[in-house]
Parts: sequence; structure tokens; C-alpha cells
Amino acid sequence: MQTEFIISGFGGQGVLFAGQLLSYAAMDEGKEVTWIPSYGPEMRGGTANCTVIIADEEIGSPLVKHPRAVIAMNLPSLDKYEPAIAPGGVLVVNSSLVNRQPGRADIRWVMVPGNEIAESVGDRRMTNMVLLGALLANLPILPLESIERALKAHLPERHHRLLPLNYECLRRGAEFMAQAVG
Repeated sequence: MQTEFIISGFGGQGVLFAGQLLSYAAMDEGKEVTWIPSYGPEMRGGTANCTVIIADEEIGSPLVKHPRAVIAMNLPSLDKYEPAIAPGGVLVVNSSLVNRQPGRADIRWVMVPGNEIAESVGDRRMTNMVLLGALLANLPILPLESIERALKAHLPERHHRLLPLNYECLRRGAEFMAQAVG
């Protein structure tokens, strides 16, 4: 089985880190993985996205045209990637920065107040982890524990003090999904 993802937003929102973390977690679980970052020349405020493919077998092409899952961290990302999602796919939208709901009826989508949830935990910069937790609760390709292990294994030692906040934001995103659905 092969699952394709796009994570997109503004530079500085942790888009590339979320994709890289998803890739590391899948690799650590023995999966085949590709991760391709894309960003403009601006470090902060410009557009950024990455594609991730997780598969049980060798990946034939790293290109993603119709992803099964998208995290849209801002309105331009929603506008760009909503039409590309494969029918039956999943869309997680950061409702903190997006003022409209998706219009497609052939996908599952959820509006998650990512910024507010991350701020309630203590750090708005963790919005990417909230949305990743919500995505994985919606599309159980990997358990949250795999992401937590990857964080600990691949985050530079100097950032390990942020591990508890990252874990909490992942769980809060997943819990938001449980409450929204249940």
C-alpha cells in the first residue's frame, strides 16, 4: 500500500519539519519513504510545502499529483491543494488561518483550530504538531507513538526540552478529532 501526503503553508509554520518527521517515523517503522520539500526564496512568510510518500514496497516515483491526505495550514494552501486530493482522501485545515470551509463532498475534511490549541499548550509554533496529530487520527497510517519516537530520535539534542510540548500538541490534535467525530 502507498499513501501520498502534501503538507503546505507559509514558511516558518513548520511545514517541512512536519513532513520530515512523518518521513522519519515511517522509515523507523521499516516503510519505504520519500520526502520532497519545496519553498520560495523567503525564509518566513513565503510559501512552503512538502510531499511525503509512505509505502510498504519500493516507491516508483516521488511525484505526488493526487494525494490521499493534505494538511492546509493557510488559505492559499487550501485553495491550491483541495482540488488535487484523491476522492475519498482526507483534508485537515488550520481553521485559525482559514476563513472558509472546503467545498468538496467526495473527501473527508476537518477544520482544526491549530493555532489556538498550540497556544493553549504553551507554544504557537507547535501548530504543525497539532495538525499532524489530527491527520493521523483521521488516517491511521502510523500511530502517534511512532511520531513521538521519531521526534526523540531525530530532533537535535538541544531541542529535547521541547519534546513534552510536541507530544502534547500531537495528542491534542488527535483528541480534537476524537471529539469532532464522536
